[in-house]
Amino acid sequence: MASRNPYEVLGVKPDAEDEEIRAAYRKLAKKFHPDLNPGSKQAEAKFKELGTAYDIVGDKDKRGRFDRGEIDASGTEKPQNPYGAYRHYADADAGERYQGSGFRGAQNMSPEDLDDLFSFFGGAGRGGGQGGEGGARQFRMRGEDRHYLLNIDFLDAINGAQKRLDLPGGKSLDVRIPAGLRDGQILRLTGQGGEGLGGGPPGDALIEVHVAPHSLFRREGDDIHMDLPVTLGEAVLGGRVAVPTADGSVTMTIPANANSGRTLRLKGKGVPKPGLAGERGDQYVTLRVMLPDQPDADLTAFLKDWAPSHQYDPRSKLR
Repeated sequence: MASRNPYEVLGVKPDAEDEEIRAAYRKLAKKFHPDLNPGSKQAEAKFKELGTAYDIVGDKDKRGRFDRGEIDASGTEKPQNPYGAYRHYADADAGERYQGSGFRGAQNMSPEDLDDLFSFFGGAGRGGGQGGEGGARQFRMRGEDRHYLLNIDFLDAINGAQKRLDLPGGKSLDVRIPAGLRDGQILRLTGQGGEGLGGGPPGDALIEVHVAPHSLFRREGDDIHMDLPVTLGEAVLGGRVAVPTADGSVTMTIPANANSGRTLRLKGKGVPKPGLAGERGDQYVTLRVMLPDQPDADLTAFLKDWAPSHQYDPRSKLR
């Protein structure tokens, strides 16, 4: 089945700004992420469709090529006129005619097409032989960079992981996620892009990584924030409770008479700092006092006796 227009998939207009496209993708990707829609095949299919669409219009080069009709909505090349590509680059400054990954038209030609192209203009073929006086030098060009999108879980971004990125045609790339990776960060895999021409080196694979939201944790810089439900008894009397962190559960002491909204710090339980071995940010735990799900008769009876003689105004600072 043919891919839908990527602008329609993301719900933006063709003239949308890059930031608008990025914001639309993030909003929809969070909504349909498989982790937030367990077991939903429709959400999984929508999430993949969003990734394909953003891979096209979220990349400046691919977006331009799609708008010009050079690639379709799935990123597949459309037939191009090789001589048109030649004429465009033949007008460049001296020394720049056949260099750089910008000459993308030639990368879509077959070897026979390249031979025909050079012989048509009186030059040498790909082998670099002289075709008469002033024969052309060997055609040599670096392969183009390939752009991909990879979605990962929150904890994989914090702790690091090894992921496999499936590519069209049954190929795949093994991607190492460094600990502390940020949402939107681009990883470069050297030599994993398009093949070079005439002995030129291959291009690179540029992988933009998007981090899915977590049900408990929020990242702010190198710190992690979370809300921790506590009982009324724990808030009044204090105690030791188990607290989840990005690398496992730890025990934290709640001080007595701790109000809802009070924030406690777990030092060194945040995000690993790249390039600083062993150093991490902190985790901030905000207490949320929770009453029992079902009314407690004993608690109700106690408060009926206690409240009249122990009145206080928790909203005094709001005036």
